[in-house]
Amino acid sequence: MSILQLPSAHPEAILLDWHATLVDTHDAMYHAVDDVLPHLRELDLWDQLLEPDDSKTIEDAKLLMYVKDHHRLHPKIVAQRKISRTDIFEVLFGSDQDAKARAHQAFDQAYKKYVEEVFPLEHDIREQLEHIRSIGIRTGLISNRKRDFLEHELALVDGIGWEDLFDVVVCGSDVAKRKPAPDMLLKAMEALQLEPGPDCWYIGDSTTDVIAAKEAGITSIFYNGAGWDQAWLDKIFPDTIKHPHRPDAVVGSIAELTDLARHLLAQHKRVARART
Repeated sequence: MSILQLPSAHPEAILLDWHATLVDTHDAMYHAVDDVLPHLRELDLWDQLLEPDDSKTIEDAKLLMYVKDHHRLHPKIVAQRKISRTDIFEVLFGSDQDAKARAHQAFDQAYKKYVEEVFPLEHDIREQLEHIRSIGIRTGLISNRKRDFLEHELALVDGIGWEDLFDVVVCGSDVAKRKPAPDMLLKAMEALQLEPGPDCWYIGDSTTDVIAAKEAGITSIFYNGAGWDQAWLDKIFPDTIKHPHRPDAVVGSIAELTDLARHLLAQHKRVARART
């Protein structure tokens, strides 16, 4: 089953992931993760690591076994720059919410040492977000970051800051459970006075983003900035009983997201005019 479908509704609001969807903070993120991994025993997290047989994919099992053997990420994982710290903790701890919460807390302590520069992931992201807002679609920013980290990064990016581009900002420190739990998305929709439904879109680059959107009952857009082929997408979104969550659409850039939103919005307006 290929992920080729379009969203079922035009967006009233688009919520967007931060790291690896809008900005590049890979270096700081991987440095902080590698600071945490050697201390899993001290953090009482070693016994909470999954067994390889419980991994979602063979690749997940390999990542898990490498961390167990070497107490760090494989250099190829870092070089590929395709997996977020949230997905890393999902691979390591699965559904253990307490273990993931403690891992994120340790990450936050490590991350503060590395936050220096923040770059747009694509050159025209500000322009695209401004266009989305100009056609009447509200925007929200969703990040597992602590609020003080995210506000710092928002002020740094592009040299001028992006605080003006979002109607609502929700961080991991604002809710009880980070992604893949839907808490942040539901909090953002509450702030926007929206009910969960297909007219709220959430775009992110990780499987946890897709899970969070589906659990929140909204449209999930997968940001394939890493350029994964269809075979890989079908592997990480297998549509099984254990792993049923799949995105409603896939885009390769924020410009594609803008075009998709414009297309669905124009289609909605044509239908509305035809009914009057």
